[in-house]
Amino acid sequence: MTAKTASFPAQIKYMVGNEACERFSFYGMRSILVIYMTQYLLLGKEDATAAYHVFVSACYLFPLLGAFLSDRFLGKYRTIFWLSLVYCAGHAAIAFREDRTWLFIGLSLIALGSGGIKPCVSAYVGDQFTQENKHLVKAVYDIFYWSINFGSFFSTMLIPWMLPRYGPSVAFAVPGVLMAIATAVFWSARSLYVNVPPSSKMGETGFMEIFFYSLRNLHRRKAGHDFLWIAKDKYRKEDVEAAEAAWGVFKLFITVSAFWALFDQHGSTWVLQAKRMDLQVGPWLFQASQIAALNPAMVMVLIPIHSYLLYPAVEKLGVKVTPLRRMSAGMVLAAFSFVPIAMIETALDSGIRVSVAWQFIPYLLITMAEVMISITGLEFAYTQALKSMKSTIMSFWLLTVFVGNLLTAYVSKINKFTGAGFFYFFAILMAAVSAVFILSATRYKAREFLVSGSDAEK
Repeated sequence: MTAKTASFPAQIKYMVGNEACERFSFYGMRSILVIYMTQYLLLGKEDATAAYHVFVSACYLFPLLGAFLSDRFLGKYRTIFWLSLVYCAGHAAIAFREDRTWLFIGLSLIALGSGGIKPCVSAYVGDQFTQENKHLVKAVYDIFYWSINFGSFFSTMLIPWMLPRYGPSVAFAVPGVLMAIATAVFWSARSLYVNVPPSSKMGETGFMEIFFYSLRNLHRRKAGHDFLWIAKDKYRKEDVEAAEAAWGVFKLFITVSAFWALFDQHGSTWVLQAKRMDLQVGPWLFQASQIAALNPAMVMVLIPIHSYLLYPAVEKLGVKVTPLRRMSAGMVLAAFSFVPIAMIETALDSGIRVSVAWQFIPYLLITMAEVMISITGLEFAYTQALKSMKSTIMSFWLLTVFVGNLLTAYVSKINKFTGAGFFYFFAILMAAVSAVFILSATRYKAREFLVSGSDAEK
């Protein structure tokens, strides 16, 4: 029997510090993006909203590339380090000159760098654990996500404050400096990390090879198996089973895209709504984009409340709080969050002066949903993949954000729904998708794969 340990691996503190700085840089830049495009570059509201969500989508599409490079060729450490340098270059490009060309060059580089490292960082954290400390995986993802929101909160408060006072160059340069610090912190612990070799060095076949081979031979599909089982006549049974495990999780995850279509609007449509509201709350006068800091602030409070109060209380009632049940409850809460936002929009369209403090209610609902879905999704994605596909399955999780933001960009661009109807559309969509997710979750058979000491190398 394997003895348990109560301590985290020493390198975890460097990874948490890296993540806090990197998220400061990303969310700080993102917090002023819509305001910068509309007020400084004079893009229209619809074009700015669409551009914002296309950028966010790209940040969650490039994880497929990062996962491919990591799992097949470079390994996680080298993928994270080199793409972090690309990330830094993107920040420098935006800060360099105030025009659309340099903005889109910078956003492209940031999307490549940020997106490419996303699945690798999350999976790399999990790689540092073995059978002796696997019971700490949930706790480390709680801490990891807390650090994300720690960085996000301070950047969302600071960078919008800097924009009107020091101009776009300085406001965008500060996040760039934090990304450089994040890269340095990550590099400084290079001798401590546990590194799982890429699958090409271990004689294993990657997901994409099996996936495309199976697609080309779809006519040979047999009943009772996923179509990937076709590949067993060419590839090792273990590799095909690993691909099937990844595919099963992807089919479950795809419905989560609707959540991200709603959630990421707190950085676009909710900010534009806040601009039309009374931003004086008691003695404090806020910038519209600073209101989004409610989200990370609430996350830091809600993580311990959920982990140490809410979930144990539900367990005492005789209901087992599984990852999929947590995510199901979060999906339903997300649908409800857009009802008060739509009600606020109705009041604004009627000419009523509304305090921005009313946005506290939808922020609380969407943040509770985020804690139940996003943290759980990271943990669930890691434990459901075999060692050769940890980054791949993390990229599948992040791909749901890509699809969700494309949906929001599309609806914003065609503008079929206006005013409160725009928000009610997403509330109804989320309610319908929640039902599909809950049904799919009841049919999913969970399993657990963790890296053992023999699979890793220092």
